Amino acid sequence: MIFNSISNKKIRIFTLASGLLLGAATFSASATSPVKPSEVIQTMIKAQAYSAANYVSQETSKMFPAPKEGQVQHILTLDSLDNEADYMLEIQVGQTKMVDCNKHGLTGELKQLSVKGWGYNYYQVDSINEGPSTMMACFDKALTEQFLPIQGSLKIPYDSRLPKVIYLPENSQVRYRVWKVDAPFAYSGTKAK
Repeated sequence: MIFNSISNKKIRIFTLASGLLLGAATFSASATSPVKPSEVIQTMIKAQAYSAANYVSQETSKMFPAPKEGQVQHILTLDSLDNEADYMLEIQVGQTKMVDCNKHGLTGELKQLSVKGWGYNYYQVDSINEGPSTMMACFDKALTEQFLPIQGSLKIPYDSRLPKVIYLPENSQVRYRVWKVDAPFAYSGTKAK
């Protein structure tokens, strides 16, 4: 009797574990993933940054406002692709800081604005401030350099027709990466007749 209950318990645990592993494997196989660094994608984006002091008007971005004092204009120019619908651009705004063992965060509001008369979108963060942090005792007093993003990231369709323009306070950074679809669409429901 004891042998049967132990065997049944092991069988239930094995069944549950294998079901979870199978579920995780099938989910990750159809998910969108960042493009691997070994691919050509890393050179697809040209990044430039201009402050009010060194601003130079570019032909592709001349319709966007010049950066104000204390502000930096970041311009991401995307290379043209044959299948741009299969790609997305993720943008994070933040700062690189020296931090201890605690989890640190920053606060700031990423606003989407439009160029008057043109209708082109650009993004702006007016201020970035210290955000929430855990308060653990750090026995190892060493500090490490870490990029701290503001809450939320921007995911937009890959579109090489216009540059992506972001205005940030000085001493802030734009971090970006390209995502590529790895799997075809899956369907739910029945086909229409």
